[in-house]
Amino acid sequence: MTTLPNLDLSLITPRPTDSAQPPRILLLYGSTRERSFSRLLVQEAARLLQHFGAQTRIFNPSGLPLPDDAPSDHPKVQELLELMQWSEGQVWCSPERHGSMSAVFKAQLDWVPLAMGAVRPTQGKTLAVMQVSGGSQSFNTVNQLRVLGRWMRMFTIPNQSSVPKAFMEFDDQHRMKPSPLYDRVVDVMEELVKFTLLLRDRPDLTDRYSERKESADELSRRVNQRSI
Repeated sequence: MTTLPNLDLSLITPRPTDSAQPPRILLLYGSTRERSFSRLLVQEAARLLQHFGAQTRIFNPSGLPLPDDAPSDHPKVQELLELMQWSEGQVWCSPERHGSMSAVFKAQLDWVPLAMGAVRPTQGKTLAVMQVSGGSQSFNTVNQLRVLGRWMRMFTIPNQSSVPKAFMEFDDQHRMKPSPLYDRVVDVMEELVKFTLLLRDRPDLTDRYSERKESADELSRRVNQRSI
């Protein structure tokens, strides 16, 4: 279902027309439950991103092995890494479990190598963070996701979304109900597309002197976690 019944189209900024290719956005969620609210929120975000002119891909974490519990050529690992490289921007959405992001979500990031050659596969990409909670509103998980995004050398946009009592925010058709919480998701996705286009073709912004000085082989040896 790609319709956006809760969106006032008259208030949407026209899509940019000066870019040859639509932004490529990867969306990750953090639960494999049949009715996963982080997945439902990601699907709602993907519909909005498509309306704003982006290409979207959603990675399904079901079947992804625990980090280091399978070879890196495992099909699900390869699928994830290929999507990481394909994307220009990303959306991360995790449920809050015990005051933190879920293990399902963190496992996806832990499969991402620190470097592919001399560059981190996430370096320079834009990032939007969201979380869902079963109880009252919290910002523990989005704050942690921001720390991870910075560590992975991504440009995390200023806006974010935290959806409390997520079981009350989706209808029987798995669509998010109209509310200020929905409007915030619109804000976040609109902002992500704008920042992704703004930073496109600007690798100089994350081109670092120390990385130019260090060879790819030296960097790979230094950050190889399997040697620890």
